[in-house]
Amino acid sequence: MLEFGVLGPLEMTVDGTPQSLGGSKQRAVLAMLVINRNHAVSADALAAAAWDDRPPAETRGNIQVLISHLRKLLKAADIDAREIIATAPPGYRLRAADHQCDVDRFHARKRCGFDAAAGRRFAEASTQFSQALQEWRGEVLDDLRGLRFADAFATALHEERIVTITARAESELACGRTEAVVSDLTPLVESNPLREPLWAQLIAALYLEGRQSDALEHCRRLRSTLADELGIDPSPPLQELEARILRQEPLQVQHQAATTAAVAMTIVDAHTRADRGHLRDEKGEIFSIDGGALRIGRMDDNDLVLEDERVSRHHAVIVDTGASYLIRDLKSSNGIYVAGTRIANSVPLSHGDSIRIGGTEFTFERSG
Repeated sequence: MLEFGVLGPLEMTVDGTPQSLGGSKQRAVLAMLVINRNHAVSADALAAAAWDDRPPAETRGNIQVLISHLRKLLKAADIDAREIIATAPPGYRLRAADHQCDVDRFHARKRCGFDAAAGRRFAEASTQFSQALQEWRGEVLDDLRGLRFADAFATALHEERIVTITARAESELACGRTEAVVSDLTPLVESNPLREPLWAQLIAALYLEGRQSDALEHCRRLRSTLADELGIDPSPPLQELEARILRQEPLQVQHQAATTAAVAMTIVDAHTRADRGHLRDEKGEIFSIDGGALRIGRMDDNDLVLEDERVSRHHAVIVDTGASYLIRDLKSSNGIYVAGTRIANSVPLSHGDSIRIGGTEFTFERSG
């Protein structure tokens, strides 16, 4: 069976045997096709990925050569190459069923986990989340990092992984397994110090273990970190958690886990492979999120260029992870505002969300 992997270095296996994928440009083209599996990807988008937004003049000819090499790899493995990598104007389409791609298996297991948690089957949910995380072999597209398309996709999938780890922690707490949560999340909050949901689960686990002073110390650390890094206070749910701990009140961990899962399910159910996102500005102009990402900034190498001194050279990126759309702040000077609130790092987008970058207002919409 033919399988593709992006949750680690790019991988293509035939009956479990990894195949040699050639040089970086050839791998970049294959990665773009896998990211956008079952959708046509233009030759221009493939060239932009392979040459990191600086493609040669003879784009189509160069891409044809790289596609030919990929088809030869498939043919050598006795696979119908033109069936898998089909010509599909304005470019090419890679055909792959969900079970043939690790990122689709990850999303499917994660969805099953949310479904189980929403139904208060927390042990089953934890198992599903763990199986989803087992699909990861390392950093996303680790062999292609440094290419902008790969970095954007990897960043968005990192967010999905953090969401899954957080959801597993909630299910573990609902099962009363606090020790595992403390062990898993302690190093994660150190490497992701602005992720409030991770802090919330760790603080709850410490409190449920009877370590009230440690839980409150983590509340203080979070408050200090957010103030120093972003100039903001913890969110209302974190403030309420701290207040409950101070009052030594019980935590409704099962109710919280089920509620979080139900909300996550609405986001997952709203996003399908046929669903395509776009931005609409105040004049009604539409900017499609093609090729898996839309880069926004002041420089000409962005997909959406905003000529505004309040906009950083590379300000933001919106990424289609396959399960949701995420907007990420690329360490801009003036930030990104979603629904009127400045985001700390990245957030998922829902249909109808307002986005302000500099002096420009957009609305995120889905069609399909």
